[in-house]
Amino acid sequence: MTEPVPLTDDERAIYQWQLWIPEFGEAGQERLKGASVLVSRVGGLGGLVAYQLAAAGVGKLILAHGGNVRPSDLNRQLLMTHDGLGKSRVESARRRLLELNPRLTVETLAENVAESNVEQLVRAADIIVDCAPLFEERYLMNREAVRQRKPLVDCAMYDLEIHLTTILPGRTPCLSCLYPEKPAAWKREFPVLGAVAGTAACLGATEAIKLIAGFGQPLAGRMLIGDLRDMSFRTIKLNRREDCRVCGGVREK
Repeated sequence: MTEPVPLTDDERAIYQWQLWIPEFGEAGQERLKGASVLVSRVGGLGGLVAYQLAAAGVGKLILAHGGNVRPSDLNRQLLMTHDGLGKSRVESARRRLLELNPRLTVETLAENVAESNVEQLVRAADIIVDCAPLFEERYLMNREAVRQRKPLVDCAMYDLEIHLTTILPGRTPCLSCLYPEKPAAWKREFPVLGAVAGTAACLGATEAIKLIAGFGQPLAGRMLIGDLRDMSFRTIKLNRREDCRVCGGVREK
């Protein structure tokens, strides 16, 4: 999926512990270094996805998120700080990510995903991690991921519940298979605990790393559902809809 990029001696030292992971090793790290990942929104969910990918050694992050930092962001958006209040979210995110990993390339767009930018954003990435709070944005990402045959990790949380699945166009159900219409109960603002958003984010980042490095078993055709009120987790099988308006008739290359 991505062209491996050789590691420097400094990078081997930084990533030493994860290079010991069976089936990952230096080859997996080189694929991470060569990869570009689009993260839609860098709030409580997407911000920590981006942070974990930066820490893991992904070479390039593309971040799309409009607006400025607000006080209500600070309980969960770990890339945002008090001194960033009133300033651009993506620029705050960029600064914090480069403090963690100065080798990282960060491209930012101070806009939310929209019809006007989604094609270009998806085209610039090898893989998409969807963390948007609005279903309209999720549908746009899903449509473009299927059209351009790009893997998409879909992360969501509400209250103390998390949902996670991986969409491989032509092989697995897409988001429109699962939700032909926007769920009536879906709201822009909802109950959220930062630790729950962070849990979902770490799982989503792990899925992206597995896909890029080509090891482990991704959640392709499956959805992980976790309820952190009682720490219960289950995985359910998902089915494609042949009549899906987005992926119906699309087959794996």
